[in-house]
Amino acid sequence: MAASDRREHIRTSMNTRVKVESDRIGSVILSTRDISDGGVFIAVENDEVELEIGDRVTVQVQGLPVEAPVLDMKVVRQTHEGYGLQFAD
Repeated sequence: MAASDRREHIRTSMNTRVKVESDRIGSVILSTRDISDGGVFIAVENDEVELEIGDRVTVQVQGLPVEAPVLDMKVVRQTHEGYGLQFAD
């Protein structure tokens, strides 16, 4: 069974701007590729962001009419296209 077939939550394509912050990268604005009940995938280009599996970050959706909540997340997957983030407990 492929890793994508073992996912617990259904992914929905969603392209939105988010502010991602951590001690390692500071504060950057990136785009999401998809979202699920368990987390979000953020797209990165040209090694603009370097995170490691296990890093903790905060994520906040940008461009809404009201300020979005800041969510605690952790890096659980890395690909050449970006990072899979899981909502932290």
